[in-house]
Amino acid sequence: MTRHFLTLLDLSTDEARHILKRAGELKAMQQQGTPHRVLAGKTLGMIFEKASTRTRVSFEAGMFQLGGHALFLHSDATQLGRGEPIEDAARVLSRMVDGIMIRTFDHAIVQTFAEHSRVPVINALTDLTHPCQLLADIMTYEEFRGSIEGRTAAWIGDGNNMTHSWINGAVTFGYRLQIACPEGYEPNPQLLDSARKLGAEIELSNDPLVAARGADLISTDVWASMGQEHEQKQREKAFATFQVSPEVMAQAHSDALFLHCLPAHRGEEVAAEVIDGPQSVVWDEAENRLHAQKALLEFLLAD
Repeated sequence: MTRHFLTLLDLSTDEARHILKRAGELKAMQQQGTPHRVLAGKTLGMIFEKASTRTRVSFEAGMFQLGGHALFLHSDATQLGRGEPIEDAARVLSRMVDGIMIRTFDHAIVQTFAEHSRVPVINALTDLTHPCQLLADIMTYEEFRGSIEGRTAAWIGDGNNMTHSWINGAVTFGYRLQIACPEGYEPNPQLLDSARKLGAEIELSNDPLVAARGADLISTDVWASMGQEHEQKQREKAFATFQVSPEVMAQAHSDALFLHCLPAHRGEEVAAEVIDGPQSVVWDEAENRLHAQKALLEFLLAD
């Protein structure tokens, strides 16, 4: 049976734990110069409808380090951009490559692609979830502070794809989650309700100081994501009191970490003194996209 990675819930807790453990091993091997070409002869097709820096570089470099090859396929330069049905593209590409990574807007696209693909499909970001980023986030927290199970994570800002991934992560990794979003920008209620039914402990409020209280980590994202640029001014007003500032960080534990999936807008969703301060681990977090995704690729594609 072909395994796909469309949300964190496609992995069991044990599988997710195995991937993060392996990510740490692969990181050490890379730093030591130890070859780990476990995907020699394998090819990853990378389909992009959304712009990318970290996603493209981490997957492409990761496949190279694993001994495989990555193909960059932008929708504007393929038949997908000229109206080829998703089903047909999946049937054809999955006969030519060993795995497919998709970064797009509509989550239904990756679902449809996976339904018609012979090979594993990886969600490298949709408007609903961003599970690869969450793997890197958990890896980063645990490198600095140990297991996140039983700890408290805070999310402050838009109820977007990253919020949804933190919600799913509460199911997979067993942390408590405290969310603060402006009124009208809360996360998907069905996804939130489903996570709670699976045992996740999640609190939702409209007050960032409440969400940050007693947290072991605080994470945020830009106020207007790709495709929402026309809402920038409206969102600046709605999110004006939702900046992760030193005052917000002071509500958390004194050793709390700050995370951000990047790119960041200093002076908007996060104060410069926070993201550039001693509690910030955003650069380790960005690097860990490479190592966590290499472990995921190995899990899905290795013989």
